[in-house]
Amino acid sequence: MCRRSPAAAVAMALSGVRVLELAGLAPAPLCGMILADFGAQVVRVDRLSQSALATDVQARGKRSLALDLKRPQGAAVLKRLCGGADVLIEPFRHGVMEKLGLGPEVLLQENPRLIYARLTGFGQTGKYAESAGHDINYLALSGALSKLGRKNENPYAPVNLLADFAGGGVMCAMGIVIALFERAKSGRGQVIDASMVEGVAYLSSFLWKSQNLGLWSQPRGENLLDSGAPFYETYRTSDGKFMAVGAIEPQFYNQLIEGLGLNLDELPAQMSFSDWPEMKKKFASIFAQKTQAEWCSIFDSTDACVTPVLSVSDVASHPHNKERNSFIENDQGEISPRPAPVLSRTPAVPSCKRDPFIGEHTEEILLEYGFTKQEIAKLYSDKTIEFKNPKASL
Repeated sequence: MCRRSPAAAVAMALSGVRVLELAGLAPAPLCGMILADFGAQVVRVDRLSQSALATDVQARGKRSLALDLKRPQGAAVLKRLCGGADVLIEPFRHGVMEKLGLGPEVLLQENPRLIYARLTGFGQTGKYAESAGHDINYLALSGALSKLGRKNENPYAPVNLLADFAGGGVMCAMGIVIALFERAKSGRGQVIDASMVEGVAYLSSFLWKSQNLGLWSQPRGENLLDSGAPFYETYRTSDGKFMAVGAIEPQFYNQLIEGLGLNLDELPAQMSFSDWPEMKKKFASIFAQKTQAEWCSIFDSTDACVTPVLSVSDVASHPHNKERNSFIENDQGEISPRPAPVLSRTPAVPSCKRDPFIGEHTEEILLEYGFTKQEIAKLYSDKTIEFKNPKASL
């Protein structure tokens, strides 16, 4: 599934789009990987290896150029690269690029078609624009964190998926594609201010728009979709695994009750809030009597909305995921999710190659962007750039 032939690379939706991704933490690498998976030529601009840690585990399909942006010569190199690029992904705090003389005013003057994507936690303006933060802080400021958590417990962040990746990397990639589409009409680039706070807030629009439906009228952890309902919950099985239950609609709930071996007529009404705690206990005691596999054999052919909670090690071998090739394996035997969504004519064909070493492609990238061998040799001798193999032919 990740065998990328030259023909497949040309056919992909973002083929021909040149992207420069300034190395950063989790959100920007995901953004770059999404673009690379769908065919963009993504160059990760790394710091020199003495001052950089190889923390990008989302480097599939990228190449690496090691460049010291703190040196005037290094900043000049990036400026020149941006002259031939379509997109720049910049993950630094507000003001960092301006201090380097690489702000959007400068780079867009050099290349008016450039899409300058600024991906930060708090955005380019506002009280916290220059403050440090992480996923949990952005999630907190968005309002979404206040809704996450069980009854009588503190709010909790579901690892760093929501703000970093969904509100950050994915929203930024969407912004880039939107800007590229608009550029096809206007011929002009623009600056994208991708704030993770606003990204995850936008992601949670349903929470805002459904306030009047009564879905969130109870305290946290006591509502329909936040673990309050016994029919929207996870339950432990006899082998220490779990089943996920999402039987909201009455017709699905009826099939859940039947699968559990209960009689609907002998139970409280499905939406009797006061009975939910006791019903949870009843469901939990029943689920605890069989293994996950046994429950799957009962519910797999029904519309009860009951599915196994798969571990990361089991997910690729599940029959449904296996039939759809939902997970792929690279040359090193590492399993990861296939790019989504699936396009019918120009699907993503992800690279199978290992992630690049810092500076592995420095010379070939600079040559592609119009630098001469002599210029590259000078940059190397000045310690402005770095090669993975210092004995590269210069």
